Amino acid sequence: MLFRLAWRNIWRNKRRTFITLASILFAVLFASLMESLQKGAWNNMINNIVTFHMGYIQVHQKGYWDEQTLDYAFPLDAAISRTQGLQGVADALPRLESFALASTGSNTMGVMVTGIEPDGEDAMTRIQSRLTEGKFLKDKSQGVLIAAGIAENLKLGVGDTLLLIGQGYHGVNAAGKYPVEGIVKYPSPDLNRLLVFLPLEEAQWFYGAEGMVTSLVIRPASPKAIAKAQNSLKSVFPSETYEVMDWKALLPDLLEAKKFDSAGNVIVYFILYTIIAFGLFGTILMMLRERQYEFGLLVAIGMKRRRLGAVVFLEVVLLGLVGALAGIVASMPLVWYFKVNPIQFSGGYSEMMEKFGFEPIFPAEFSFQIFFMQAVIIFVLTALLALFPFRRIRRLKVVEAMRS
Repeated sequence: MLFRLAWRNIWRNKRRTFITLASILFAVLFASLMESLQKGAWNNMINNIVTFHMGYIQVHQKGYWDEQTLDYAFPLDAAISRTQGLQGVADALPRLESFALASTGSNTMGVMVTGIEPDGEDAMTRIQSRLTEGKFLKDKSQGVLIAAGIAENLKLGVGDTLLLIGQGYHGVNAAGKYPVEGIVKYPSPDLNRLLVFLPLEEAQWFYGAEGMVTSLVIRPASPKAIAKAQNSLKSVFPSETYEVMDWKALLPDLLEAKKFDSAGNVIVYFILYTIIAFGLFGTILMMLRERQYEFGLLVAIGMKRRRLGAVVFLEVVLLGLVGALAGIVASMPLVWYFKVNPIQFSGGYSEMMEKFGFEPIFPAEFSFQIFFMQAVIIFVLTALLALFPFRRIRRLKVVEAMRS
């Protein structure tokens, strides 16, 4: 009965109701779209780094991740045998990684030389699918695979020669001259400017580290099995000698940047919902002023103040919920559109984003949690505002109300 009465009262002044609903709808639409784009951009960047190269879990010798030198390399055969049959672990990919100076002609730049098992690397990171020129590496290849950013900076093409100079295992000299067999392009600008791939055996010869690797990249049975795989690995790789790190531990700076960016959104949400709160409060004040006589009359003929306050409370809450639901219904197809058709930047803004390590593309994250949170915020906001008319009605002076 109270619900029906509250619903009818909402539509007594259709114009005011539609204006209020429209403001709530716009707020929910704007907040949902903004949060979806922000989460989508960050998740896309993290997914690019984790899925395309970093991996979900890595095993290193203790201390390697802080210094990342070849002095922390460890024997491959003994390590790879420990990963066999572990719960949550689908595969282990060996790598030998170290920095070197890449040069051709008068052009030089620092790169990360990564020794890989080509077939295993392709099965885990789908690297062959990003090949834009040339051919993919084989186990016995004598050439290199370079990222597109390196090819552009050093003005290299397939068949050109790349000179690599660095420091090998335990300080030995590392120098080699390799033909470029292929060029790969990554969605991540950072990876595009960094990676040079060699077959694992060739990289071990180049760095004087035969039979050694710097890391095992672990492919879990599924993304949900990361914790299980990490616990299994920690049981066979003692913490005194090895470190088993998931992607969150590998990328702490990126996660902190994401949290900082999300904190900036809180300020925008606060401003947005503050405006909506004032709009709703104005609607409540106008409603109370217009219906003073009605409230006084209802109390005078015997309606309990508590029931009358409950009706008005329901009116405000229903107004907020209807607006929130309308906003969610309106935002879902819009967010889905930007998920299927991501925003792609070009020109100067695209170059600026790439300098900061962002791929110039913003796909939206379609998550029901985002829409649900907007409904919760509106419900809490309207419930708090609805306490004001409830309090006013409890203190209502009947005679003065009927004279107004």
